[in-house]
This record gives sequence, structure tokens and C-alpha cells, in this order.
Amino acid sequence: MVYTIFCAVLILELVKKDNGSLYEYINIVIKHPKQSDVFLGLVGFRCFTIFKEESALRIVVAPDSFKGSLTSKEAVEAISVGIHRVFPDVEIEKLPLSDGGEGIAEALVQALGGEYYSQTVAGPLGDKIEATWAYLSDGNTAVVELASASGLTLVPKADLNPLAATTYGTGELIKSALDHGCKRLVIGLGGSATNDGAVGIAQALGGKFLNDQGQEIGPGGKALEDLVRIDLSSLDPRIKAIEVLVACDVDNPLCGPTGAAYVYGPQKGADELMVARLDKALFGLAAIVKRDLGIDVLTVPGGGAAGGAGAGACAFLGGTLRSGIDVVLEAARFREKARSADLVITGEGMMDSQTAYGKLPVGVAQAAKEFQIPVIALAGSLQPGVEKVLEKGIDAYFSIVPGITNLDTAMEQAYGLLSDRTEQIMRTIKIGSSLK
Repeated sequence: MVYTIFCAVLILELVKKDNGSLYEYINIVIKHPKQSDVFLGLVGFRCFTIFKEESALRIVVAPDSFKGSLTSKEAVEAISVGIHRVFPDVEIEKLPLSDGGEGIAEALVQALGGEYYSQTVAGPLGDKIEATWAYLSDGNTAVVELASASGLTLVPKADLNPLAATTYGTGELIKSALDHGCKRLVIGLGGSATNDGAVGIAQALGGKFLNDQGQEIGPGGKALEDLVRIDLSSLDPRIKAIEVLVACDVDNPLCGPTGAAYVYGPQKGADELMVARLDKALFGLAAIVKRDLGIDVLTVPGGGAAGGAGAGACAFLGGTLRSGIDVVLEAARFREKARSADLVITGEGMMDSQTAYGKLPVGVAQAAKEFQIPVIALAGSLQPGVEKVLEKGIDAYFSIVPGITNLDTAMEQAYGLLSDRTEQIMRTIKIGSSLK
């Protein structure tokens, strides 16, 4: 009886916040004391929901990296600073993410725990560099980013040359992971300086790619022109004994107008003639893969990712292409952490018409929309066609750049700009919540 009276007092304190259902519960408890335990359970549940409704705002911050200026972890911290300037008591769930390219190792280590290993390997142009891969805390899964050993940022802009650039160093990282006993391998594509169809990776693991003299071809996209035969009999047998997931954020095919060379070659230093040459070489590679390995990679969605590494990783390593966003969201348990949120904030360095097709902000938004959670996206630059993201789950988008400035300055000041823009968005939300 004392418990009943206590709950009645609690109800009277809370009833002014409710629509009347608590009055019904208390009347039932008083009129039917023998069944009070059941109805007190209902009272407790309703009280819990009221307290939840009155609790502090809960925000999930889940951006990609702002390439060239902020890692995804740094972007999370910058956004969090802006939020706390306005809502100091807000609960923030921090989820630095990646769409499957640069940053996927950090995102998975952040989500699941793990450690990094450093290895001296061949860089994109053959010079020795230090690159890293991650071993997750499950003791089975290694994560190798192609960008770590074969990335665009490793080559000075004036020296970019996809005819010469190789993925060999990425293959060396994979070998290191195999040496540590990994049973599952996640390869993150994206941000590559290469266009060799992952031939360099396979060469580092013992695969033979031979010219008409029976000799091993050289490195880079140009060497594919000399390829006449593929022999994988000497490929490290351990690669066939493990699961290989190839995470990518695009669905471009290997060749053609929407393929690796034509879409991504120019940003890797290829001029118009070089693009045509690279594309033809990849066509030749696909034909030899089909003849010698019995695998058709020409039209595989995502095969053109990272200069054809998507297709090559499937053909040479037995990999399975998956959306990098899905891999990361599952590992980070995004849906579990977002389902009770009031708001999700995501973002990336540049948003344009392509963001609506497989990029991380839209992947995050679509997952959030499963729970009807509003989503705001932030970007360093907004380009034509960005409005398409509004049809894919993003409710509003903002540039963090306040006015006319040059790219170098904007990138140098990215952390502060991101915090400042977030603060102003939070102030707008605060004003809106107080309007009657």
C-alpha cells in the first residue's frame, strides 16, 4: 500500500506533463488494488517515457573525414565543440566514420578496438615509405587501407603519374597481416594514386603477370600494356584460406566512360591521352583475367574503384565487394546507437551530385531515417547538384566556409570553421525550440 501511495504522489507530480493517461492509471490502481501490480507497471513505464522526453538532447555525430584537412575523428571533435557551446549538457555519441576508403581503419578501430602495425613498404612510385594497417580486437580481422601505402596524398602533385604508380606496397601490407595470422581481411579502397587494377597487390603476394617474353611486367598502369598471361599458381596460399572483404564507396565499372581511368584518372595526374591509354590497358587486363582465370570483371559494380583495384581484388584475392558504408555502419553499431537520438550530424569535405550515390553522409542519413531521426550535413564545399541529397534522407546541408576565401586557407582553418558553423546551427535549433 505504501508503494501505491508513493506512485500516486509521483503521478500527481508528473501528470501536468501528460495528456491524461496517468489519471486513468491512478484511478485503476485505487479501484482495483488486487491488480495494482500490473497497472503500477504501466505507471512506471509511462513515468520512464516522460522522464526520457524531458531529458537532455541526444545527438549522434557521425562524419566522414574532410579530406586534406581533418580526419573523421578530428571532425567529430570540432562538431562536438560547436554543440557544447550552446548545449553544454547535451549527450553526444561520437562516431568517426568512413565510406570504405581513407579512414576505414580508424573508424573500425574506434568502433571495435584494435591496434596499428607499421611496415616499411613500396610507395606508389616505388620509394620506401612507412605505412600502417590495423588489427582489430577480435584477433581475427585485419584492415588494410590502399591509401596508406598507395595513396594520392603520398605523391607530390607535380609527380602524380598513374602510368607508373603501383599498388605493390598495399600487397606488402596484406602480407604483413597474413604473417600476423589474420583470418579475415578488410581492404579499404579509395584515395589511390594508382590505375594498375591491383596487379601490384597480387605481385607482392607472389602472383605472376608476364609479358610475351615470359618475364614479369613492371609496375604501374603502363605495364599492363605488356601483359599477355597471368599465373597465380605461386600466389600466397594463405590469401585463399581467409575471408576477404573489399570495401568501396563507388559503383563505377572497370572500364569505359564511367570507369576507373575516365572518372578518376584526371585527379591522379592523367591528361586526356593518358586516360584513353589507361582505359585501353584495363580493357586488356579484363580480357586476360577472363581467359586465364575464368572471371569476368568487366561489368562488376565497384570494379573501377581505386584504379581498378576493386576488380583486381575480386579476381586475384577472391574478394567480395561490399559497400564500405555498410561495413562501417555495421561494425560501429550505428543503428543501435542512433535509434534513440534526437538529431544526427554528418558531413564530408565536399558535397555534390555524387554524394547522393553511395557516399557516407547519405548512408548515415538513410540509416537514421529508419528511426525518423532528422539529419544535418556539413561540408567544406557545396557543389552543383548537392540538392539531390535532400531526396536521400538529409534534411538540411550547410557549408562551413563563411565567405569568399582560397582553398588553402579554408583547409588550414577547417577545425575552427566546422566548430563555428555547428555552433550557429545549434543556436538556430535553440531558437526554434523556444518558438510557440
